[in-house]
Amino acid sequence: MEVGTNRPLTPEEAAELTEECFDSFDAFVNRWPKPIRDWDSGQVVEWEGEGVTIKDITGRTFIDCLGGYGVFTLGHRHPEVIAAVKAQLDRLALHSQKLLNPIAYEAAKRLAKVSPGDLKRTFFTNSGTEAVEGALKLARLYTRKPKFVSTVNSFHGKTLGSLSVTGRDIFRKPMLPLLAVSFVPFGDAGAVERAIDDETCAVIVEPIQGEGGVHVPPDDYLPALREITRKKNVLLIVDEVQTGLGRTGKMFGVDHWGVVPDIMCLAKGLSGGVIPCGAFHTNDEIWRSFHPLPLFQTSTFGSNPLAVTCAAKTIEITARDRLPERAAETGAYFLGKLEELIERLPGVIREARGKGLLIGLEAITEELGTRLAHALFDRDVLVANTLNNPRVIRIEPPLIIERAVVDEVLGRMEAAMKAVRAAPSGR
Repeated sequence: MEVGTNRPLTPEEAAELTEECFDSFDAFVNRWPKPIRDWDSGQVVEWEGEGVTIKDITGRTFIDCLGGYGVFTLGHRHPEVIAAVKAQLDRLALHSQKLLNPIAYEAAKRLAKVSPGDLKRTFFTNSGTEAVEGALKLARLYTRKPKFVSTVNSFHGKTLGSLSVTGRDIFRKPMLPLLAVSFVPFGDAGAVERAIDDETCAVIVEPIQGEGGVHVPPDDYLPALREITRKKNVLLIVDEVQTGLGRTGKMFGVDHWGVVPDIMCLAKGLSGGVIPCGAFHTNDEIWRSFHPLPLFQTSTFGSNPLAVTCAAKTIEITARDRLPERAAETGAYFLGKLEELIERLPGVIREARGKGLLIGLEAITEELGTRLAHALFDRDVLVANTLNNPRVIRIEPPLIIERAVVDEVLGRMEAAMKAVRAAPSGR
């Protein structure tokens, strides 16, 4: 295919490129798209995005309620982020490594301004899993202890360190032995306290479990973890990769409960939906662990000018446009209307739950959840199941979504639920 083009394709070119795309993924990248296409009509080739919509190669327009698993908090191609990146690209695309990058400190300063408590030191990474890796290293370096406590069905990434603390055996078992980690039920502070021993350096937790099925913990859970970790002299690492930057109706998920962690991990929304960017973020005392070994944690592409331009601009827009508050208001409306649909159309969805615009719909069975996701795709709404709980459909639209678009999604959701109820099992 022609790389770097944005010219319209003819129907013949679109059909040819679609076939080539599936065949080439099978041959050169990852074979999963081709077998999935054999039984799932919901496999097409993406081409263009804007705001809350994304188009496939034929021009078919979808309302994006998946948001790249939470990446597109500002929507697709936010004009201010695109303009900032273009301006930076015209000046310097990647950093020299020798000279100082002024955008990196500006992004870090803006992040410190909106972060809870005394979190002010930032190491920028290329992804969420790298942010978690850095946080784990920093925790071990600071405490000089080897073990972690994590939660069942958690997701923190798939590189070796982050995989170690991810609570899903299907991903962990092929790579054993991994780091020493004790897994406890999410939401059970007492289990965390019992799991901590003299070798534990940190507890790592998501404020709201995303891939585990969008589980909101009891209100006393995170405050209890903060108290327990302080009492036991271990660190509290909070993974805000999916919940951070306004997604849940607060700037960060921990802000719902007034908790200040020792280390916070970010990515996804930090990118502005344009250039991948992650970070781990801590206080002065813990950061000083790096001082004797300033090159202990480095990254060739981390904090590159394009990525941190996106981060700085994203933080600015998120705060200025009150996107967390907007997510809280829109999410409450969305969730309430979904609960009404569930009551009117029983037999498909057991429960709707979440905070802000991180919403999970738990189907009565995995099959029903899959069929509902397909039915929504057929009605031009993008959603997906959560990784560690496939009964749950995630709804993560851009935080800029308008009430009228939410109403349109609700109408299509109603039609999809009716279709699933009317159809026999299977597809």
